[in-house]
Amino acid sequence: MTPNGRFAPSPTGALHLGNLRTALLAWLFARSEGAAFHIRMEDLDAGRVRDGVAETQLEDLAALGLDWDGPVTRQSERTPVYRHALERLEAAGRVYPCFCTRAEIRAAVSAPHGPAAEGAYPGTCLTLTRRQRDERIAEGRRPALRLRAGGERAAFHDRLHGDCGGVVDDFVVRRNDGAFAYNLAVVVDDAAQAVGEVVRGDDLLSSTPRQLLLYRLLELPAPGHAHVPLVLGPDGQRLAKRHGAVSLGELGAGRALAWMARSLGLPPVTRAADLLPSFSAGALPRTPSTFHPG
Repeated sequence: MTPNGRFAPSPTGALHLGNLRTALLAWLFARSEGAAFHIRMEDLDAGRVRDGVAETQLEDLAALGLDWDGPVTRQSERTPVYRHALERLEAAGRVYPCFCTRAEIRAAVSAPHGPAAEGAYPGTCLTLTRRQRDERIAEGRRPALRLRAGGERAAFHDRLHGDCGGVVDDFVVRRNDGAFAYNLAVVVDDAAQAVGEVVRGDDLLSSTPRQLLLYRLLELPAPGHAHVPLVLGPDGQRLAKRHGAVSLGELGAGRALAWMARSLGLPPVTRAADLLPSFSAGALPRTPSTFHPG
């Protein structure tokens, strides 16, 4: 596949320095290979999307000198495509309804009948009978839809983390409010945009095996991956608004870009394009960077 890249923010709030550094890295990975770079708004969670935020995010990216190819894609306009992918999975017998709440899943995972990987679904609804499903629906419980993973394992090589992989649990592909889940949408979209390398924060490293299984089941070409280190606040937690002045509007494009460049071991510049001659994916840091607002 081509090394086409992308950045896919959720328009739920202002991009902070950590988000912007990931965007910069995704842009550098693509442009250093002479590849296309796409922007996609992950706006499927309608209840969290805020008016005007997408436009502000695009303005911030442009202020850093990040350009993109083609129109901005919005997931909210692509639900028929996700529905088609889900129908393929259903036809293959790989989907089942799940009525579990998050509290019920936590309780099941902590039960004494055996440990489970953190965040893994314990399979509670996998063996429900038709009668049991009907009873739950009659009680007013709306099911999510989970992929029947069958304990399959997915392995991959990450440009920064090396050989990775894991056993795939039964994960949600459509939420109980009808919204398509992130893992399904991102696979369909990256394939549609011919993304050859996914560059994103390493907090999403554990979701990659799930997505690789979906690529295989949907017979889509899987991209390569580069999961980049996060930016942390002074307390050692992932950078967030609570840490203070962390957005581009508060920091200014010049200060933000200079800090991002230094944190990546690159010379301070005033335009993203000036980083390309010195950019090398192999020389990037493998550990998080800490930003001290103020």
